[in-house]
Amino acid sequence: EAETATFLACQELEIERTYLAKYLPEGLSSCEFKDIEDWYLPKGAPHCYLRIRNSNGSFVMTKKEEVLAGDASTHFEHNIKLSNEEYQSLKTADSYILKKRRYLYPYQGRTAEIAVFSGDLQGLVLIEFEFENKEDFLNFSMPDFCLVDVTQEECFAGGVLCHESIDSLKEDLDKFGYKIIG
Repeated sequence: EAETATFLACQELEIERTYLAKYLPEGLSSCEFKDIEDWYLPKGAPHCYLRIRNSNGSFVMTKKEEVLAGDASTHFEHNIKLSNEEYQSLKTADSYILKKRRYLYPYQGRTAEIAVFSGDLQGLVLIEFEFENKEDFLNFSMPDFCLVDVTQEECFAGGVLCHESIDSLKEDLDKFGYKIIG
């Protein structure tokens, strides 16, 4: 039981919405940002739930688990901080990589996390908002710089995006009327 209690203390409940961007909001280029390199494991899994991240020289391993099956808006996030040496060793595993620049954009007292992807996903921009509770989540109105809520669309989860390209997502993007940004 002591081991279980310790493990549970390391997890966070994350409630979020994910949107496809309609356009980049004004002033984005002057916002704080992080360059992020995500390595997803295991290679070959249709949806990878284990991620090793380098965010501006801060290293963490994360495993995500849905709280309720079929509801991608709420999940437990288990995080372990890594040293540079641990990160360098783990990223050599057979894995998928995603690279993005995440802007922290202030919006109505919240922070929009605007992910501008590079590499095979260049042209894709996703916007995430995190919430303290389900009430805030349910009462949130989509900003005008967002096109559509894709929270429940598995194809836009990092663990799935990691083995896609902007071309392989064309059918999914077209069904929402998404136009390549950048």
